[in-house]
Amino acid sequence: MSEVVGSVGVMKVIDGIGSPGIPGGADAVEDDVFPCDPGWVPPDALDLICDAGAMVAVFTAERYRRVAAYRREALAEAAGRGRGLIDVVERAIRLELAAALRVTEHAAGLLITQAQALEIRYPAALDALGSARVTERHVQVLIELLDPLTPGECDAVFAQAMVLAETEPVGTFRRRLRALIDQTRVETLPERHEWALRERRVFVEPADEGMAWLTAYLPAVEAHAIHGRITAIAKTVTAPDGDERTLDQARADVFGDLLIDGTCTDHPEAARGIRATVVVTVPALALLDTPTDALNGGFAVVDGVGPIPIERARELCGGADGWMRVLTHPDTGAVVSVGRERYRPPPALQKLARWRAARCMAPGCGTPADRCDLDHTLAWEHGGHTALTNLAPLCRGHHTVKHHGGWRVHQLTDPAHSGALEWVSPYGRRYTVAPERTIPVFTTAAG
Repeated sequence: MSEVVGSVGVMKVIDGIGSPGIPGGADAVEDDVFPCDPGWVPPDALDLICDAGAMVAVFTAERYRRVAAYRREALAEAAGRGRGLIDVVERAIRLELAAALRVTEHAAGLLITQAQALEIRYPAALDALGSARVTERHVQVLIELLDPLTPGECDAVFAQAMVLAETEPVGTFRRRLRALIDQTRVETLPERHEWALRERRVFVEPADEGMAWLTAYLPAVEAHAIHGRITAIAKTVTAPDGDERTLDQARADVFGDLLIDGTCTDHPEAARGIRATVVVTVPALALLDTPTDALNGGFAVVDGVGPIPIERARELCGGADGWMRVLTHPDTGAVVSVGRERYRPPPALQKLARWRAARCMAPGCGTPADRCDLDHTLAWEHGGHTALTNLAPLCRGHHTVKHHGGWRVHQLTDPAHSGALEWVSPYGRRYTVAPERTIPVFTTAAG
């Protein structure tokens, strides 16, 4: 007997037992599928969607199992006939699967690769998918990020990766799994970064309608700094009334202006002095002359990028005005509230709130905090304070949803959830969004 948990109840299927009204002795569903409790509440529309999603996950897991079995059988049959060209056999398997599913050979090959990975290397993930505890996208991200690791590195992160997969939305799962992997591999980060630097380049790919893609492969810190600067300039040049360009269009225009002309005299005065701002978080000892080996694996983190080598962090924190330096050693002088004295947070409080969250604080959103509005969770006009305990970055879309979409949002201030937001949907579902970082809480010792 198998079980699939959905919002309607536990559906129990008895394999191979006949049921009245079901020809051919098909699987029978027990009588207790539909509860008779008078207090039972029927599922709402979102419950039904979630149940359908659970069924999709179950059938996806079954498809992966059958694809893996098909490949094994086809390889065994080919070996029995004495076909020794494994590459040709694999191509034939891929071709037949693609033809049967009416997909491309590339898609069929990817499906085979994923099925093999789940069956051989990540059977626990396949079981979780079959029980609808994770989605297909979760297992695809898991395979993508774990396959390049060594067996030892994979073993070190797999258990925590499964916990994240079963609790986090796909975007947050990808981000946090990457951070977990980077922490595990941090000892080789300088070497890996140095190797990757050798591949930096810029190239052009033609596109249709007289357009082209200009692509640059360069260090992530510089890439995010460039994108941040052209975004800030684009917002400034489109601020005047009458400019109908989208932000993407304005960004592309600014990008071309800066690279072709060098200086942008056509831009308004307010846009000419804009420079990139990037936040780098560094262990306090790393800014001293402490040998890197003595930092016990410590590393620096750039917002939106991830870990970077300590030596690179020391360069960035050497005094450049565009870098916000946040030491992970507690600083009790931080400004955390101005109460009801002023609506707009002072610059230091804005930076602290954005640094703590790192991202939009809506469920599953990954928009960087520096591109978000800083929202008073309890609105100012309703008595909300301008304080760290009442501020959170929200992208413009989720900011609008919070105020006009029927959602209720409040901050969780207990020590276990410091800085987290609880979102309550119009259907009454609750979603907790934790910030990427926490602010130290200081208490006075008794006695």
